[in-house]
Amino acid sequence: MAAPSPGYSMTLRVEAPASFTATSEIANAIGAAGAAVTALDVAESTHSKLVVDVTFDTTDADHGQRVRNEIDALENISVRQASDRTFLMHLGGKLEVVPKVPLRNRDDLSRAYTPGVARVCMDIYEHPENARNLTVKRNTVAVVTDGTAVLGLGDIGPAAALPVMEGKAALFKQFADVDAWPVCLDTKDTDEIVAIVKALAPVYGGVNLEDIAAPRCFEIEARLREELDIPVFHDDQHGTAIVTLAALRNALLVVGKKIEDVKIVVSGVGAAGHAIIQLLIGAGASNIVAAGRAGTIARGQQHSDEHRQWIADNTNQDAFEGTIHEALVGADVFIGVSAPGLLQEEHVASMADGAIVFAMANPDPEVDPAVAAKHAAVVATGRSDYPNQINNVLAFPGVFRGLLDANVSDITTEMLVAAADAIADRVSPDELNPGYIVPSVFDAQVAPDVAAAIAAVVAKSR
Repeated sequence: MAAPSPGYSMTLRVEAPASFTATSEIANAIGAAGAAVTALDVAESTHSKLVVDVTFDTTDADHGQRVRNEIDALENISVRQASDRTFLMHLGGKLEVVPKVPLRNRDDLSRAYTPGVARVCMDIYEHPENARNLTVKRNTVAVVTDGTAVLGLGDIGPAAALPVMEGKAALFKQFADVDAWPVCLDTKDTDEIVAIVKALAPVYGGVNLEDIAAPRCFEIEARLREELDIPVFHDDQHGTAIVTLAALRNALLVVGKKIEDVKIVVSGVGAAGHAIIQLLIGAGASNIVAAGRAGTIARGQQHSDEHRQWIADNTNQDAFEGTIHEALVGADVFIGVSAPGLLQEEHVASMADGAIVFAMANPDPEVDPAVAAKHAAVVATGRSDYPNQINNVLAFPGVFRGLLDANVSDITTEMLVAAADAIADRVSPDELNPGYIVPSVFDAQVAPDVAAAIAAVVAKSR
């Protein structure tokens, strides 16, 4: 069974007879059902009864219902109310707009709005470059999606994608003080998406593309980068690649290997896999074998998808053709951005000594981390309930902070590598160990360090 997760956290209001053992009986029943109690508070107390709010993590929605049934089955104990804490957090959305200037009286209003605002409008009309200084543009990012590749949920549409985009915008603000806003588009037409984003661009200082299915995401990003004068960053590609490289750099230090010497097997050749491979090569990796659903991609193969063709032309120097499992024999590193349950224990056991396993499929990884840890020296996932979480929030806030502050539109491989190095450097040599290869997403210095790394690359190029 998967470990209980805060993503499936519930609070039950439970009524029980007033007794010394009532609360412990409730907590024991929850624990026996496989959930993890995180809080227990007495909400009401009389001579004859107790009302207790008990909060616990479960593995999924069905597990939560089973725990509730276990409590209801206890003698003289009943559940008054059940609340899903994740849904409660999302009630009413997670964002709001707050003015940065006081609007206390007519004097304030005359300068913030009419008539004074007309002077600012005309200044921008006559000097368009002043829009960065006189509007929100210099600190605002559009988080753009069409809802076709949302988390591990697939094509669920723009409305269902909105909670994710709201969360992304909240992370921008929390970690880098960037004002971001969800832009969820009800179209899958590449030309239309490009046209809409171009039409919206005057408001924004940058565009973060999110959860757009491959291969359309490649074309959308390429065209927008060419046609806009603001940075365009597809986080599913480049954010994932940055944090993966940072984690790999430190994992290789743990096992005493060098990136130019190791054999790396990548499972998944979509947006994330393609970007990871590109960045690994940019960082010095020379022996990469990538595999999709049909097996490994090798030199000499012909693919109608230009991005798979690029992988075929630039990886797998021995032209090995076979399954992902066959490719994994003797490999030093496995990087998975594909599907759950892809690997079993024997596949990890077939890897080289000191193996590194990054099983990043979400919410369920390619291999059970506990199983992988029996044979691999370092194991990482995309989940927050296991050590070594490879999470894009370590990258994109600082990347955009750096891009916005430097007022640049081009994003280079050198910038991405510098961002990865800045993240990796937040784990000092004294802290580094198999269970700690990437910093916490709550390390307040990560985003400033990434932004500074981007700025240093820009300054060097000017």
